[in-house]
Amino acid sequence: MKAISYRRYGGPEVLEYGELPEPKVGPDQVLVRVRAAAVNPVDWKCREGYLDPILNTVFPVITGWDVSGVVVRPGASVVEYAEGDEVMGYVREDLLSLGTFAEYVAAPVRTLARKPAALSFEEAAGLPLAGLTAYQVLVQILKVKRGETVLIHAAAGGVGSLGVQIAAHLGARVIGTASERNHAFVRSLGGEPVSYGEGLAERVRGIAPEGVDAVFDTVGGETLKVSAQLLAPGGRLASIADPDVTEYGGRYWFVRPDADDLAKLARLADQGAVSVHVDQTFPLERTAEAQQLSQEGRTRGKIVVTVSKAEDD
Repeated sequence: MKAISYRRYGGPEVLEYGELPEPKVGPDQVLVRVRAAAVNPVDWKCREGYLDPILNTVFPVITGWDVSGVVVRPGASVVEYAEGDEVMGYVREDLLSLGTFAEYVAAPVRTLARKPAALSFEEAAGLPLAGLTAYQVLVQILKVKRGETVLIHAAAGGVGSLGVQIAAHLGARVIGTASERNHAFVRSLGGEPVSYGEGLAERVRGIAPEGVDAVFDTVGGETLKVSAQLLAPGGRLASIADPDVTEYGGRYWFVRPDADDLAKLARLADQGAVSVHVDQTFPLERTAEAQQLSQEGRTRGKIVVTVSKAEDD
């Protein structure tokens, strides 16, 4: 099969497009014919070795964790899916080796859900990792309630844009940081945009003078410090970008695969409560360009790689 892989840590230049063996299918896995795979910042962080302290690596590594596609063959213990089922998944295991930027991936059932009918394969590929991150932080960690005010950073990005929609669906008032060019986009998602940069605290206090009930930090550093100062009494803080959040009494979170949570996101998509904005698409052989664009950090929504189409089957 064709795949994008790397044999050593490094920049985009270490990514190789070529033939690799089709993955074996374990008892609790299904073989998925990949339609699309979404790019996430964690992809280039894995590629550059930042996750080496916590994840064993078996080279060559096929990059990527997000996928949408069609089941080709279920494993011997699988009753949840059959050949032809359309699925999406956050296919992360506890080592780096067999990822999703390939024509086929062997996906554990625990990482999958049925693809929402309302989403294209490209849109569905962009939902799992970012959507699960937003859902788990807002629902399980911050426990956002109706009527509360939530501040979400990088509200136009992959995680942030889904976070704004999920928080709004929960009945919260959502304030989202974004560049000026993305303010209309954040409003369209149900958020109240404020600009990044110096004076952020004053701008947030200007529209939420009593502080915010919860902050979802996706940036870290100085933004995290300012966020802690904006909390109302009893406010909650969570970060996916900076483990130092614990110094401010908050919680650091690394998204986990969860089939039930992913199925809930799929239902929200089919109900029209959540949509995925695909900013750009690339063919598989141009994955290095897609990751480079992600690394620049100015994407609205998601970057997605299209791997195959129905007529390719």
